[in-house]
Amino acid sequence: MDKQTEFVLRTVEERDIRFVRLWFTDVLGFLKSVAIAPAELESAFTEGIGFDGSAIEGFARIQEADMLAMPDPGTFQVLPWRGESQGVARMFCDIRMPDGSPSFADPRYVLKRALSKAADQGFTFYTHPEIEFFLFKQPHQPGAVPVPVDEGGYFDHTPQGVGYDFRRQAIQMLEAMGISVEFSHHEGGPGQQEIDLRYADALTTADNVMTFRLVVKEVALEQGVIASFMPKPLRDHPGSGMHTHLSLFEGDRNAFFEAGAELQLSKAARAFMAGILTHAGEITAVTNQWVNSYKRLVGGGEAPAWVCWGHNNRSALLRVPMYKPDKGNSTRIEFRAMDSAANPYLAYAVLLAAGLKGIEEGYELPPGADDDVWSLSNSERRALGLSPLPASLSEAIAAMERSELVAETLGEHVFDFFLRNKRAEWADYRRQVTAFELDRYLPVL
Repeated sequence: MDKQTEFVLRTVEERDIRFVRLWFTDVLGFLKSVAIAPAELESAFTEGIGFDGSAIEGFARIQEADMLAMPDPGTFQVLPWRGESQGVARMFCDIRMPDGSPSFADPRYVLKRALSKAADQGFTFYTHPEIEFFLFKQPHQPGAVPVPVDEGGYFDHTPQGVGYDFRRQAIQMLEAMGISVEFSHHEGGPGQQEIDLRYADALTTADNVMTFRLVVKEVALEQGVIASFMPKPLRDHPGSGMHTHLSLFEGDRNAFFEAGAELQLSKAARAFMAGILTHAGEITAVTNQWVNSYKRLVGGGEAPAWVCWGHNNRSALLRVPMYKPDKGNSTRIEFRAMDSAANPYLAYAVLLAAGLKGIEEGYELPPGADDDVWSLSNSERRALGLSPLPASLSEAIAAMERSELVAETLGEHVFDFFLRNKRAEWADYRRQVTAFELDRYLPVL
């Protein structure tokens, strides 16, 4: 028995933990949970907990339904919102087949596979997400416009405001679970919040994002409000993104940093950026996987719709933040298309794969864009050689279908299920008759 497993078993006993929740994520990024009693924990570590994979989105066909959830002791945390006694803990799981082999349907395994490929080249992949979401006053009623909890704007401090108290309580819960928070503030839309997690390796970050979403919704319920990570819930206000800072390290050295180079960016950093730009259209269905995601991307503001990079250019797909001359390890790039409703395991896997492809193939980084891309005309964008991101889920699916990179990264099972599910979502969306159509056309046609 390893030290992490021993620590978990000892902590469960010493802190009188009554239930241990085993968490995993389906292909679409929804959190799944099964609770076990402490007496079952030791066998769960050695044998796993069996479940019906055919009942989970994208996991298994009926004839191969049996699967095992194997808890990862390194992810053990006590849940801070479960009463005074704090009698509930959680661990993330890796999903296995009955013979003990990894399940190719497990999004966590998809990311682990991509990270292993990076490790073979000497790299560790770090990510740092800025997670945006909205707080609304009451449960959504069909046909109603959601009502934000406040009318605040970017960086506004609203005395006695719900958002201020909400962020404080959410951060206290996150830090009680060992998830470090770097910044928090009111975002640009009414009721819109942002909380930034401190950088960590990509697997830890993906686990943290899944935990973050649940913590935020738990705190919202406790405070009598509704939290939503929907990419674009309000027509006339910004959507919610999950801008993510990316960097590769070789041991303790930042592989993206080169002293004296333009913007301090190494050759590896520039090739990694070129890889993401080259494959941006192919990975967009994964980083922006919902019909509603494209309402945010075509909405202007700070949401990118064109494939380009820039230094401190917040309209670009990739931004190079201001570098600090005495802090080479902080050199990084920021991917700005992803929204906070993405499956973080799959999204980080395809971003890493695209960047590594750029390094492996020696892709050349095109010139950066210094202008606000949204303010340019289409002819000016074409003159700069800018191509658009997919403008709808349908376009994104078409680009993904043709992508060898995404198929290889996700694996055949996840790739096929994801495409089938997204085609069905698009077909369902196309059949809807919206309020816009009724309001515009019914009186005059």
